[in-house]
Amino acid sequence: MEDERKNGAYGTPQKYDPTFKGPIYNRGCTDVICCVFLLLAIVGYVAVGIIAWTHGDPRKVIYPTDSRGEFCGQKGTKNENKPYLFYFNIVKCASPLVLLEFQCPTPQICVEKCPDRYLTYLNARSSRDFEYYKQFCVPGFKNNKGVAEVLRDGDCPAVLIPSKPLARRCFPAIHAYKGVLMVGNETTYEDGHGSRKNITDLVEGAKKANGVLEARQLAMRIFEDYTVSWYWIIIGLVIAMAMSLLFIILLRFLAGIMVWVMIIMVILVLGYGIFHCYMEYSRLRGEAGSDVSLVDLGFQTDFRVYLHLRQTWLAFMIILSILEVIIILLLIFLRKRILIAIALIKEASRAVGYVMCSLLYPLVTFFLLCLCIAYWASTAVFLSTSNEAVYKIFDDSPCPFTAKTCNPETFPSSNESRQCPNARCQFAFYGGESGYHRALLGLQIFNAFMFFWLANFVLALGQVTLAGAFASYYWALRKPDDLPAFPLFSAFGRALRYHTGSLAFGALILAIVQIIRVILEYLDQRLKAAENKFAKCLMTCLKCCFWCLEKFIKFLNRNAYIMIAIYGTNFCTSARNAFFLLMRNIIRVAVLDKVTDFLFLLGKLLIVGSVGILAFFFFTHRIRIVQDTAPPLNYYWVPILTVIVGSYLIAHGFFSVYGMCVDTLFLCFLEDLERNDGSAERPYFMSSTLKKLLNKTNKKAAES
Repeated sequence: MEDERKNGAYGTPQKYDPTFKGPIYNRGCTDVICCVFLLLAIVGYVAVGIIAWTHGDPRKVIYPTDSRGEFCGQKGTKNENKPYLFYFNIVKCASPLVLLEFQCPTPQICVEKCPDRYLTYLNARSSRDFEYYKQFCVPGFKNNKGVAEVLRDGDCPAVLIPSKPLARRCFPAIHAYKGVLMVGNETTYEDGHGSRKNITDLVEGAKKANGVLEARQLAMRIFEDYTVSWYWIIIGLVIAMAMSLLFIILLRFLAGIMVWVMIIMVILVLGYGIFHCYMEYSRLRGEAGSDVSLVDLGFQTDFRVYLHLRQTWLAFMIILSILEVIIILLLIFLRKRILIAIALIKEASRAVGYVMCSLLYPLVTFFLLCLCIAYWASTAVFLSTSNEAVYKIFDDSPCPFTAKTCNPETFPSSNESRQCPNARCQFAFYGGESGYHRALLGLQIFNAFMFFWLANFVLALGQVTLAGAFASYYWALRKPDDLPAFPLFSAFGRALRYHTGSLAFGALILAIVQIIRVILEYLDQRLKAAENKFAKCLMTCLKCCFWCLEKFIKFLNRNAYIMIAIYGTNFCTSARNAFFLLMRNIIRVAVLDKVTDFLFLLGKLLIVGSVGILAFFFFTHRIRIVQDTAPPLNYYWVPILTVIVGSYLIAHGFFSVYGMCVDTLFLCFLEDLERNDGSAERPYFMSSTLKKLLNKTNKKAAES
């Protein structure tokens, strides 16, 4: 295998070039065709956005729509003071999802407030509650019909149920009035044909909506927790940022010590977590209800319930113990390689120290990604709301025209109305039959594809920029005297001026794989209801294959961008050269590159774990000094999880710069070994630290 690498089975090694002094400045534009395609795609994307903004109406998402297709609660309309949608017969709605997203086959009107009492039309008609009842009838209702005609024509609901508003819809309050609904079990009314309709089925419809009500309560409580704890969350994120920055600075001067401190601290943090779980597990021994299993308890919106179960703490303890054992075993087997990787981290620390502005570059990437996300989200909303109101025929009795489209203005005098006197033409959903409406699905896919393409382009731009800056440091023979004045800005300018096409090419390949994965996920959700085991197995295999393909393409792109930043070659040439360079030095790749990734992961875990433990003790009022300062919360896990996720993203942003620096220096190190031999005529560009690293790797290879 070693002979094959030397004989050129994986490409020709780089040869000595006395004129090579680092990233090439005299370079030309690469992959121009892809650059043109990207510009045309962006123009098309802007056109799609303009069309969507012209036809779309976000009010369809914000405001519910009644049976006439009019918005509830919109300012400047006759329903301005009627923000809630009331359903005449909620049992006609098959599920809560239908209530939230589509119209149900029952009359719906806009009302000022949801009903707060139980009334039937028969009882209210002959009582003083009739004025209250009339506000839930269709607009313009006149009490000039008999009971049977009113119910047949859908002018008024047969019964009012105490309800609560959710997403501007009125849902029955089943918990508060369950007893009332069940009284008699056969509360009925007479329709125009003398048939009896059992409305106790409303209980079933209300139960289906009950899950949505609980979700709403959960969302409201979470929102309340954010309103009282947002500034403490920001303080926690600032602490995470300060810890990350301090960690980076300490790595600059004490890389070896910091790496071992980081390793020991991660082991101690996990050890404390195991100890805490064991203490909680022991404390709950003998308490009533603590031995209930998680399966028997089921899903609970109040997650604090799970913390009163011994099984929960046992599960946490097992998970943390497994992580502890895995990390300790990896450290035992990688102890010699860790010593070698520390030298590479020291060199990366020096490079970051000389290009300190590189630590701020993730903010640029974050800003550009926010622009991509905002444009994609707004375009998706406008596309999804650019349909037209579709009206369909609804009839409780058998009718051949049921579910057919209709025109509400001409329907009363139409042939369908004469043949089905009980039929109603009411708003069904938003759709359309024009070419634009038929193309909406394709436009949504194009919108998602462009989001992936542009997001990957932004990430690629950041990788090429950082790689160019750190490569300038490595190939400076006298560090830092030969380092350019503004290496980061110079690399950024070169990337945009010469290599937009190459970045677009790499991002395009990755975007195609990602959009295929999205389509596979969509198909998998559609096929879940089917019992075809072969289809499920095939779908699982495809998802796994494309997941692996995406990971490989990301790895290949990352190294290709480093070669682009150094040599200015096109994407395919850079990817091939980077891949062959790594294959020619596969042993060093296994020894050094992935060990540093593991150490950086431990650094992220240390920062996240420390901030997470601090947030846990603070929000659970366990720090006596600030016990009264912590805000009262419904769910203390809300700010804790937010701080943990935010801390990880912040730490990842700082360590991503370090990771790109290590990868760039590693490829430059391998190139340096092939170009030079360390003699006075062909001196190495590497620092003394990396020369020691080279000696250790050569010694290790000779011993093996």
